[in-house]
Amino acid sequence: MIRFRAYLFLFATLLFAALLLPACTTPQPAEATPALPTLTAEAGQPALTTLAPTDESTPALPAPTIGITDAAQAAPAAETTPIPVTPAAAPETPQQATADPVNWRDFPIIPTISDTARQIYQQGQVLGRDPHAFSKIGDCQCSTDLFFVNFERPGDYELGEYAYLQETIDWFAGSFGRWNLTIGDGFNAAAVFSPLRADPELCRSGETPLACEIRLHNPSIAIISLEKWWGSDLEKNEKYMRQIVEVCIRNGVVPILGTKADNLEGDHSINETVARIALEYDIPLWNFWLAVQPLKDHGVQLTTSDGTPDLFHLTYGNFYYFSAPESARSGWTMRNLTALQVLDAVWRGVSQP
Repeated sequence: MIRFRAYLFLFATLLFAALLLPACTTPQPAEATPALPTLTAEAGQPALTTLAPTDESTPALPAPTIGITDAAQAAPAAETTPIPVTPAAAPETPQQATADPVNWRDFPIIPTISDTARQIYQQGQVLGRDPHAFSKIGDCQCSTDLFFVNFERPGDYELGEYAYLQETIDWFAGSFGRWNLTIGDGFNAAAVFSPLRADPELCRSGETPLACEIRLHNPSIAIISLEKWWGSDLEKNEKYMRQIVEVCIRNGVVPILGTKADNLEGDHSINETVARIALEYDIPLWNFWLAVQPLKDHGVQLTTSDGTPDLFHLTYGNFYYFSAPESARSGWTMRNLTALQVLDAVWRGVSQP
């Protein structure tokens, strides 16, 4: 009887995991709404705070300020100024005041850094975030060896006219090739809140990938680039995207939201949502979609190697060699180049007083 119950429990667990498991190449809806457990910090580690939803169907209402630990409150008042988390409270910059997310296609590839982003960064420094660490939150286009990892190996990339980016590569050494706990094939906005997607060897019981990543890597910046929401309910996608942003802000991690090259949903609604969230929270937007527009097929593969339609994965070629002619650049070339440029711009921008 005990063995039968054990098998029954294992079957139920695997079945629930299958319902939550999205894939980069095989669409599967994520119908379950994973709860957001409270982030906790070990002794001597920077504090972590999070948002807990009021129930399984309604997004949490964020508190008006970032939570600060007792140790952080002892710092000078100028360093612990609360940062607004709610979109309505975010201050307007001249760029934000005139921007409309409907016009996201015209937004620059490399963003202007706002005072809000600087405040989030400075708050993170008070909380003990590592200024030399950044994290990636995304799907297979973040988890693959084709993205960022070669910047850990001198000689395996060529910056060409972008030599100024070497300083950023040196500053964040160790983060480019690290396997983040918030990336994986098929990851969408809900996956980073599912304990079932957390690494059982590194994460605590019930801990989400996002909580685990912040606790272990302690980043000061996060690049958020997620794939299409597998399912028809795009409101859920937006809800989880907002929760990712809010968890980052509350923990002093500057979120960088990226648009995507594909249009699997058919109306670019996800990119418009990404732009709207970036504007409302006054955080950096990496308009990757614009970067690939001059490329052949807009940097997206039309078919897979066996001839089936693709329209999602990026085109190959010159992944890390920016000295190659522009005509030889691929979707992956532009992804590595522009992501590095945006990371550079954000780092330099938020580091200013």
